[in-house]
Amino acid sequence: MSLLSKKLLQITYTVSSQKFLPRLLPVLNIVPAREYAARKGTRERKNKKKVKVEIKKIGFIPHNLRDKEKMLAARASRKFDDSWKRDPIDNVFPMKYYKWIVYPFVEAVNAHRETHHPEMYNKPNAELHLTVELNMQGEKKTRFLDNFYRIAPIPHKFDHGEERNLLVFAKNLESQKEALDAGAQVVGGAEIIKQLQVGQLSLLDFQHYIAHPDILPELVQLRGIMKRKFPNVKTGTLDVNLGSTVDRFLRGVSYQAIKDEYEKDFGQINAIIGTLNMEPTHLEENFASIIKDVYTQKPKRAGSFITRCYLWSPPSREQLKINHELYLKDMNEKAREESEELELESVTL
Repeated sequence: MSLLSKKLLQITYTVSSQKFLPRLLPVLNIVPAREYAARKGTRERKNKKKVKVEIKKIGFIPHNLRDKEKMLAARASRKFDDSWKRDPIDNVFPMKYYKWIVYPFVEAVNAHRETHHPEMYNKPNAELHLTVELNMQGEKKTRFLDNFYRIAPIPHKFDHGEERNLLVFAKNLESQKEALDAGAQVVGGAEIIKQLQVGQLSLLDFQHYIAHPDILPELVQLRGIMKRKFPNVKTGTLDVNLGSTVDRFLRGVSYQAIKDEYEKDFGQINAIIGTLNMEPTHLEENFASIIKDVYTQKPKRAGSFITRCYLWSPPSREQLKINHELYLKDMNEKAREESEELELESVTL
């Protein structure tokens, strides 16, 4: 067996006259030897194919943010819907089990006046705040509106306490005079554009830029500096009637729609519509003007845009819901007519 362990036997069979004759042939141990080098780059390609596991160093995460998914799951939704609840059957009831009471506007204002009476909070001139909740879903389900900032015109002015410096661009001398009479700080044409390019005048000294369409070709030179504040029709900063535009930006109500960080389809607006010592009918007209201005930002889709409105006045935490649909009847009818026209056009095409 020692010989067999050193040598291999190969048995071959030959066929001869229908008989198998075995033949033993010794086979030597052959060790393969390569006398040539591997192809250039073979070893590098093999090393590249190997998966490299990179250990990423994670910085310190606060304890309240480590389980973010659990936190979001336990987070209460900010979207409000009480349509499934019952109507209140008494004057006193637990609010979490019943629908919110919808107050007429004048009645809500008078209710806030009672709490701010000199015998209670003693703030009869307190500001009246309006909160508007929005459905920020866009034309598609996966698209959402961006945050937007606007200044709504109001029929009854009050001291908003904000600093608003306006820079107005116009070629026509009549338009320039109209803007100056309305209260604009700086008004001019091509000469102001040159001063801004040279550095004699700074855009940082002004909060808003308003322009007449006749100077738009020259104003394009400042698009890179103005960026999102560049005058355009959508934001209301590009208009022929500079007098009314300047008046709106100086004395109107400013508001900003802010989208929720986690619930992208929920947005909220907080604005001041006046003070409690104003006439309730004047406050109601201001409210209607702001609601109509907000509704102009509604995307072209079915469903509601404004979901809830309520009034509140600090330091009280009482919130009184208002039916905003009463002030949007005309705009809803126009929207329906436009949608019907679009449907007819699509059918004819």
